[in-house]
Amino acid sequence: MKKSILRGIFSMLIDPIDVQKKLKGIQAEYAEIRMSHGYSTTIHLSKKVVETCKVGTTTQGSVRVYNRGCWGFFAFNSLDMLDYALQQAQGLSNIQKKENAHSLSSLQTNVIKEQTKTLIPLHTVSLEDKMHILTEYNTILKDSQLVENTNVLYYDSMTKYVLCNTDGSVVEYDRSFCGLSLSAIAKDGTVIQPYGESEANYGGFEIVKDKHTMAEEVVRTVTELVVAPQVKSGVYNVIADPKLAGVFIHEAFGHLSEADFVYENPRMKEIMVIGKRFGPDILNVVDDGTLPYAGYIPCDDEGIMPAKTYLIKNGILHSRLHSRETAVKMGEEVTGNARAITASTSPIVRMTNTYIENGNSTVEELFEKLWNGIYVVGALGGQTNLEMFTFTPAYAYEIKKGKKTKKLRDCMLMGNVFVTLANIEAIANDCTLSGGLGGCGKQGQSPLPVASGGPHILINNVLIGGKGAGSRKTKSKKNSGNMR
Repeated sequence: MKKSILRGIFSMLIDPIDVQKKLKGIQAEYAEIRMSHGYSTTIHLSKKVVETCKVGTTTQGSVRVYNRGCWGFFAFNSLDMLDYALQQAQGLSNIQKKENAHSLSSLQTNVIKEQTKTLIPLHTVSLEDKMHILTEYNTILKDSQLVENTNVLYYDSMTKYVLCNTDGSVVEYDRSFCGLSLSAIAKDGTVIQPYGESEANYGGFEIVKDKHTMAEEVVRTVTELVVAPQVKSGVYNVIADPKLAGVFIHEAFGHLSEADFVYENPRMKEIMVIGKRFGPDILNVVDDGTLPYAGYIPCDDEGIMPAKTYLIKNGILHSRLHSRETAVKMGEEVTGNARAITASTSPIVRMTNTYIENGNSTVEELFEKLWNGIYVVGALGGQTNLEMFTFTPAYAYEIKKGKKTKKLRDCMLMGNVFVTLANIEAIANDCTLSGGLGGCGKQGQSPLPVASGGPHILINNVLIGGKGAGSRKTKSKKNSGNMR
């Protein structure tokens, strides 16, 4: 894409100063205008064909107005509709005024003008060059007779985003996002085994360039797993790697920390009480939108600056994630976690970069403590139902006398998040975060860019589903996992 075209994309929105002037005529406790114009590329290759190759531009926006407990929201896909959208949103906000409604007073005035830093700007890489390197990755993935199918998914976007609100905040953000997912499915007899890796972040084409080693790792792992033995069902002490630790804390605990969920769920209100102990002193869980990972935001979609928010501090529930409205309703501090998947969708409480902080042990010490058990690596998927969870690691290793032995497949972790947090025995000091193209989904808004992570963690008494119905319980060399 030529620079002149790029300039055109980033100059098609209304001047933020003019937008701010339009808000001065709004009769409301709070109002905001969000707009975006962007360019995106989506490419999907399978083993045999190019499934998708799509390039396009999108213009969208919305107006949101709050009056005495009632929101008026109107989305549009043409800048010519802005005045009409303002009129409609204000009218909708006055349809029903609630008695004893919470007031959204002015919070912060932020003026932000930011552009994503890139090493290889997306507009300098042609569609042909993108297709060429993705084809190289796909060729590597197909390099085994055991591989039945492959999937190479590429996505990039360049977006001009503008937010103005009645606090006086004016935000201009030229963002560049790029990501890649490589996966393969292997088959041996009746055994079908998937495996994949994904990487995505704000930046340029450098994020997905030179990922041949990643493709080689995918095909090597999937062909090893398809002939590997299954995990035997039972109760084990386990070590979770940083990726699975992150997925666990995001899915099983992070969503329970989103204030809109807690506020609307009486049972969770009784459980998620600030000051309540959920884990050992070494456990600290954080959400931080300032970190340079896929969950980074210069501000949230209500103009609030992100911050490092401790959800759990020293094992005790310390805070939760808030929008303006949930913070007022619950009498707590706003955290800058109101996020929307697009400028035409309404912000809701979402995570950013969510992780477990470093502990005081080395990885080697964790394996020494575990001695005999299971080491679970990566994440294929999972689901949660309130505090109950089921996660499928990408694979596992049997640990004997503190050493990795054979690789295992078809492993599933099940349990109660609060019991599991209490059973954390040790936390290593090797925290890493990562984000992929899958993102996070909530209330139909998906995939929202997020990152998750942590260090290696040792957890006692984890129920693992696998081969057979029998139960087996392992013991750590030093079994002190249950919270006192």
